[in-house]
Amino acid sequence: MTTYCDYCNTHPEDSFNKIYHDTQYGFPLKDDNLLFERLILEINQAGLSWITILKKADNFRLAYSQFNINTIASYGESDRSRLLKDAGIIRNRLKVNAAIENAQCIQGLRNEHGSFKGWLDSHHPQSLENWTKLFKRTFKFTGGEIVNEFLMSTGYLPGAHTPDCPIYEIVVSKHPTWHRLS
Repeated sequence: MTTYCDYCNTHPEDSFNKIYHDTQYGFPLKDDNLLFERLILEINQAGLSWITILKKADNFRLAYSQFNINTIASYGESDRSRLLKDAGIIRNRLKVNAAIENAQCIQGLRNEHGSFKGWLDSHHPQSLENWTKLFKRTFKFTGGEIVNEFLMSTGYLPGAHTPDCPIYEIVVSKHPTWHRLS
């Protein structure tokens, strides 16, 4: 019998979580827009269940211009208003503002580090505590749980999969130079 992480075992009937677990969770990302997407989805999950965010993910992509950092960084008041009226996403002013401000911040990080990924890589590895301090200094709406899930879901922190989970070996085999996610 195949053993999966508790993540899937707690929601065995839920295909959204299973697909996310098997194809995205813990897999390192290289594209800045995908990293930004994951950060914004994690920010929007705060106070809600992850399944709510997974079910709305396509709506988020549409509402937030496919998470194009440069496009979102240029959003103005009409875009804020549009997002706050969009029932397909989470309509929270702090979270909407965080997406726009964090896109602008990432533009600045790109100037210094070449990319958002370059900025992340320049600080890797470090403890969750240090990551959280760094994110709080750098970004809006990034508490410890958001930072932990963002970094674990993108492979920067260990723990996304247990070593006996079949996805663990897939992640490691696709990214042999990446640290083991144990």
